[in-house]
Amino acid sequence: MERNGLQNRTREKKIGLWVGGVSLFFLVSFFLVPFYLPENSVPELSGRANTFDYFSEDSWGNTQTNSNSEVGHNQSEYGLFAWKDLDPYAAFIYGFGDLNCHNKAERSWEINGNQMPVCVRDVGIFLGLTLGGFLFSRRGLNRWTLRDSFLSILPDRSLESTYQNNYRTLVVTGISVLMVLPMAIDGFTQMLTSYESTSTMRLITGTPFGLFIGAFLSSSFAARPLLFDKNPGKVALPSGSKFSMVKDSEE
Repeated sequence: MERNGLQNRTREKKIGLWVGGVSLFFLVSFFLVPFYLPENSVPELSGRANTFDYFSEDSWGNTQTNSNSEVGHNQSEYGLFAWKDLDPYAAFIYGFGDLNCHNKAERSWEINGNQMPVCVRDVGIFLGLTLGGFLFSRRGLNRWTLRDSFLSILPDRSLESTYQNNYRTLVVTGISVLMVLPMAIDGFTQMLTSYESTSTMRLITGTPFGLFIGAFLSSSFAARPLLFDKNPGKVALPSGSKFSMVKDSEE
């Protein structure tokens, strides 16, 4: 019998391994692809997030000529780049980075003279996603709700007062603020002031954010009341607490 009252947690292990494994694939690829590409074949880039800027030589990123604009730079000074001309694996990874990251050279690492597909903060986020998924695969449980499934990654002993006083929402909110706020402060301060974050700070603030998202995403997939036959009383909770339907509590 597992800590949640079910016979096993095979499903939770698979969910965590999928989230962590897919995230690890991208994380490793961010380093591997620029490493095996020809040296100095990916120039310094400067694009926009949530759009393709370097698909072809005619794309937005390659046609920029103003080095003084807030977005982009004079790409002709660094060399043109079109990820559609790469091999399929490299094209997929650089296309993924192009769509999801701004690709600013000053906020990205280089490997083998090639700019990485994503910035340092995104490297930290995917590192956190990997850790969050694997953490859930080791500790996570289906405890009916997303909130309680997320809290299951913590030791039950540390949650006894949380469940006795029904502080579950407060604790989840506190954890989310603790892990998301550092990145928000660093990012918005950089955006609104002359402050420029360092690579180390971007990595440090991105990792806990990704860890939270990885664990939260795994919890959202794992939380399934159906596996308890839709009977909340079957869910084992810390401190011996039990769920009850609203109509039961009113009676």
